[in-house]
Amino acid sequence: MIRCFLQLACCFTLLGSSVEAKRILFVTHTAGYRHDSIPVAIQAMQEMAARTEKLEVVATEDLSLLSAEGLRDFDAVFFFTSGELDLSPQQKADLLEFVRSGKGFGGAHCATDTFYTWPEYGEMIGAYFDGHPWAQEVNLKVEDPAFPGLETLEGGFRIVDEIYQFRNFSRERVRVLLSLDTSTVDLNAPGVARTDGDFALAWVRPYGAGRVFYTALGHFDWSWTDERAQKVLTGALLWLTGEVEADATPR
Repeated sequence: MIRCFLQLACCFTLLGSSVEAKRILFVTHTAGYRHDSIPVAIQAMQEMAARTEKLEVVATEDLSLLSAEGLRDFDAVFFFTSGELDLSPQQKADLLEFVRSGKGFGGAHCATDTFYTWPEYGEMIGAYFDGHPWAQEVNLKVEDPAFPGLETLEGGFRIVDEIYQFRNFSRERVRVLLSLDTSTVDLNAPGVARTDGDFALAWVRPYGAGRVFYTALGHFDWSWTDERAQKVLTGALLWLTGEVEADATPR
């Protein structure tokens, strides 16, 4: 009887130890403008991951990890970066293959202000930064309340942030989650380049067998600590790592 009990206990121990957290490499290396919110972003991402009890966020500025070998133990990469990161051609190929093979790639704010000279990166993330005409309180519209993390935000929410606009953006390639309510900004403000009134601020897309998420939020500390923004990010992290499913079909 004692022997059976010990065998059963051992079985449960092995079973429990086999459930490992999905790991996300959070890259905050700066080759351009460096955001003051990076330390808060790191803490917020790690705390959000811990609360899920399914995820672990590893923060780094070590670009050598962006290689086939360095990414082997990760399920997703998340960029809060800027400028032309010093990656070799092989590292760039490894990163694209990592995502295409079924892993996740996420980006926040200045992740679209990264790798202008690498078109494949711009194609993967879905757009490039094209200025920020507004830094103010705005209303965000939720375009896909069925996406994880957005279920309770269907009516949208207000937040103060530096609001991006984009070039090389098309809804034919991405599924928009959040967009700017243009009634809350001055469309004649200096620097407004888009003439279609379409200011998407968060989206997802499939990339090969992998998953891509981007949010334009992130300039200020509170962009990372705001409860609504954290719901969006938490849902995205769970989706990027395959812990939850959602429709990412462009529309």
